[in-house]
Amino acid sequence: MNFLVFLSTYILPFFIFYVVAYGLLKGRNVYQAFVEGAKGGFHTALGILPTLVGLLAAVGVLRASGFLDLVSGLLKNLLKGTGFPAEILPLVIVRLFSNSAATGLALDLFKAHGPDSHQGLLASLFLSSTETVFYTMSIYFMSVKIKKTRYTLPGALLATLAGIAVSVALVSFMQ
Repeated sequence: MNFLVFLSTYILPFFIFYVVAYGLLKGRNVYQAFVEGAKGGFHTALGILPTLVGLLAAVGVLRASGFLDLVSGLLKNLLKGTGFPAEILPLVIVRLFSNSAATGLALDLFKAHGPDSHQGLLASLFLSSTETVFYTMSIYFMSVKIKKTRYTLPGALLATLAGIAVSVALVSFMQ
């Protein structure tokens, strides 16, 4: 265990030192390359900022409007026999758009039901086995100006559905 602590403490400084030393050995202007890379990163961040603000505003509106609670209330009876509690549904919807908002919803679930409850375990497993599909697609595709995503969205949604199904199965098996 001490080796892992040592490794996690020193791997990043070692990697930075290695990259700088390698660049200097190859005769490159390392600082200039760093500055150019930082400029490119700044321009990329400015390019995706409107998309990011739009996504975060949409998630905020969904949460504040009560729409998520309405949807979970409507689907409560439908989901009753599946082992999937309706309280998790807002988490599923929000997770597709924002990790931080989904984490906030998970904390609300933990406060209401407890982290070791069925809902808490399911939320934890679900958050660790799914991705923020729309956020990731919008950021990555907008930054490189891809217009046609082909099969990315259906594949990502299928992977999310698989993550949900496995999370439900694992939590049902554990309890």
